[in-house]
Amino acid sequence: MIRDTSAPAAPAHPLPVLLPFRLTAPQRRFPPLRLTLLHALGIVGLGLLIAGGAHAQAGVNQLSAFGVIIKWFPLLMSGFLFNILISVLSMALGTVAGVGLGLASISLSTPLRRIAWGLTQFFRNAPWLVLLFFAMFMIPFEFRIFGVTIPFPDWVKAVIGFALPVMANMSEIVRGAVGSLPSGQWEAAESLAFSRRQTMWMIILPQCLKRMLPPWMNLYTLVTMATVQASIVGVTEMLTLIAQVHAAEGGRPDLLAPLYGFAMLCFFIYCYPIELWTRRLERRFHLHQ
Repeated sequence: MIRDTSAPAAPAHPLPVLLPFRLTAPQRRFPPLRLTLLHALGIVGLGLLIAGGAHAQAGVNQLSAFGVIIKWFPLLMSGFLFNILISVLSMALGTVAGVGLGLASISLSTPLRRIAWGLTQFFRNAPWLVLLFFAMFMIPFEFRIFGVTIPFPDWVKAVIGFALPVMANMSEIVRGAVGSLPSGQWEAAESLAFSRRQTMWMIILPQCLKRMLPPWMNLYTLVTMATVQASIVGVTEMLTLIAQVHAAEGGRPDLLAPLYGFAMLCFFIYCYPIELWTRRLERRFHLHQ
């Protein structure tokens, strides 16, 4: 009797339900963003319309609106970059806290799940401006730790104020992405003796990345546009600097539309490509199927 001592053949394909999400080689390169001729004409036309209207109201010996913008351009752009900094820090802080809150909302512990649900609903349905005021006036302007005074500037409070709604919305994004995966993923992992933590971090969350990325990018554009509310509580960002420039130029009424139009144009140029990229990712990942 001949015994077959050869090793058993490996399965042709690994279990597909346990494969984490990975971009293949052709997908690692995102397509470049293209602004069509219609987009360019619209941006130029808007700028000419604002500049033309302001020029018609300006006096003979006064600097034109376009000249005022050029004169104060470095200062205005520093304010705009500060808006971007606030949005990035708020998004980073809110994302980290939101992922933890989202995982708590799907926990097996009923008290933890209910607490996470309550926090998510509270901060998600509260007005952003109210949360900003809450952070500005409830957080002290300085802390004393072991006799050392640590200042807490207003812009840091603004970051915390914007991070609170980001945290709540990110929690919903995580919960929705995890819930959208088929239950077979959990069953297959359980059949292979994966713990719940291993299943979550090695199988579920990697597959949720492509589902969470587009809404996360949409949320970032909302945070970026909302950072102008920080001017209401005294943070020196772009709108605050525009008010200072307008006062420095004598409070001319013909400068209001060009200056605020310039701010609108800056935010549009920054946020619109993100919105286009979000649509491309949705089509690439087939999220609507």
